[in-house]
Order: sequence, then structure tokens, then C-alpha cells
Amino acid sequence: MTSPALPYWRISSFYLFYFAILGAMVPYWNLYLLSIGFTPLQIGWMAAITLAVRVIAPNLWGWLADRTGRRMAVVRFGMAMALVSFALVVLDRRFIWVATTMTLFSFFWNACLAQFEANTMNHLGGQESRYGMLRLWGSVGFILVVAGGGPLLEHYGIGLLIPVTILLVFCTLIASFLVPAHAGRQLDHEQSSIGGLLLQRRVLFFLLACLLMQASHGPYYTFFSIHLESIGYSRSLVGYLWAVGVIAEVAVFILLVRWLPRWGTGPVMFVSLLLASLRWVLIGWAADNLFLLIVAQLLHAATFGAFHAAAIERVHYLFSGQHQGRGQALFSSVGFGLGGALGALYSGYAWEALGAS
Repeated sequence: MTSPALPYWRISSFYLFYFAILGAMVPYWNLYLLSIGFTPLQIGWMAAITLAVRVIAPNLWGWLADRTGRRMAVVRFGMAMALVSFALVVLDRRFIWVATTMTLFSFFWNACLAQFEANTMNHLGGQESRYGMLRLWGSVGFILVVAGGGPLLEHYGIGLLIPVTILLVFCTLIASFLVPAHAGRQLDHEQSSIGGLLLQRRVLFFLLACLLMQASHGPYYTFFSIHLESIGYSRSLVGYLWAVGVIAEVAVFILLVRWLPRWGTGPVMFVSLLLASLRWVLIGWAADNLFLLIVAQLLHAATFGAFHAAAIERVHYLFSGQHQGRGQALFSSVGFGLGGALGALYSGYAWEALGAS
């Protein structure tokens, strides 16, 4: 029996719109918060709260998806509730209201990506190295919104961010209904329990590496745009610099189709961690040098693109069969959730106490 054809464009459309939302939120959300009177410490707390939800929420949704086997139903429900939650942010500008609505948004938003990733890997079957060719469309969506968002927000004002983001969340919801569910391969009942897997040293080291990488990105995602504007970069140039990083990410996703089978996931992740150290030094100490800042942004190819693609494939290998949903959820919650929250929180305190460098 032949496998059904990969629904390439339908899967890609979800990534396109999902990461277009991040293209609106990551560079510009904290600038919006700053514009409505939030302090750097409040911005750090806001980022930490919403990221902390990722520690718990993906695991709840992952358990539900693995238990019911209805992975795409979880994705669609999560996107629908994320749309409702984000729309509520327009009702009040006080910190407590914005923090509450964004916590709800984060809870439902985090129902989506980990389970969609598991569904994508099931569609790929034994061709996991092709993941980058699907995921690159997410990077394209991110680039389009980042590059176009800077001039638009500069011309029409930062308040335009809210309706644009609502529209993108709606498009992602529609895209989720176009992607067919795929149950994946079923393994023997001899498979280890999820608790047994978590006690394996290779799994612990993998999750630790993910936590450290995402914690190191915390200050970058929280204060990079604010830092660049504070030293004189225009909002348009800030958007273009974000786009440079993601263009490099697209290139590496294409190359990883050949590189990952040749080098393996472990070496790719290790080199990415080393290059992350260089990147943060350049941004911290040489952000006023545009050439070095562009070099630092090109390193996004390693610190996010290569690391993420290798990690997704590693998760699929470590957590197969009935644990796919919780495996992807653990990767999301430990790395992007706990790691991201710790990074965002310490960056808020460090920014106020020590400044950008």
C-alpha cells in the first residue's frame, strides 16, 4: 500500500500564517506595550507570564491529544479560542487586563504548534529531514510581516498592530481546517512510559540544551527592538534587521535537508549553541555597528533555524508512537516555556539594573 501524498501546501499555509503572527508580535508587541505606558519591568513580567503558561499548557494539550488521538481537533479548538482571547485585549489598557487576556491567549495558543508539529512529522513518515522545506514557509510569513510591518506601523501608528494580529490569527484558524489529520505509525505496547523516557539521560540532556538555548533568547525577544530604537535605529530598520535573521533561517531550512542526514541532530545542536554565545556578544557590545549587527542577525540561521529543525527531529525520535504529542509539548514547554520565561524575566530585571549591554 502506498502512503498518501504529502499535503505540502496545506501544511505550509498553516506555518505561513502561524509564524506571520509571530512576525507581528515578536518585534512590535513590546513596542506597543511601551507606547501605552508599560515600564520595562512590566514588559519583562508580561513576557514571563505568557511564556510561563507554555510550561503547563502544552503538556495538558499534549496529554489530551495523545489520549483522544484527535490532534488536529485540539489545534483547531486552540486557534479558535486564541482568536477570541486576543480580541479581548482591545477592551482595556491596564496592566492587569492585558496580562489576563494575554495569559488566556497563551494558554490556547499553546494548544496548537506542538500538536501541529506532531501531525506534520506523522505526514512525513520516514522523511523527517524534509521538515525544513515545510517549516520554511513559516519563516516566509514571519519575514513578510516583519518587513512590511515596520513601515506600516511607522506611518499609521503602533495601534494598527492589534487588528493586523487578529486578522492573522483568523487566517491561521482557517488554515488549520485545511490540514488533514495523520495518526502516524503505531508501535508495540512494549514502549516505555513517558515517565521512564524522562529519566533517560539522553532525554534530560536534550531538554536542558533546549532550556538553555531558549533562555538565552529571552532578552533578545523581549528587548531587541527596544534596544535598537533606543540607540537610534528607525522602526523600519528594526523590522528589516528582524527580517535578515529570518531570511538566514529560510536558507538553513533548505540546506538542512542534506545536512541533517549527514551530520545528525546532536552535532547540529551543539554547534548552534556555540554560535549563540557569539551572537549575544555581538548584539550586546556592538549593536551600534550595523555590519556586526547584520552578522549577528545572520547567526539566527544557527541559533533558531538549525537548532529548531534538529530538535524537532530529535523529539520525534525520542518520543515516538503514543507519546508524540507529549514529546513535542515537553520540547515546547521546557524550551520555549520555562526557558523563555526565565530569559524574559531576568532580562527585565537586568535591563533596569544594568542597561542593554
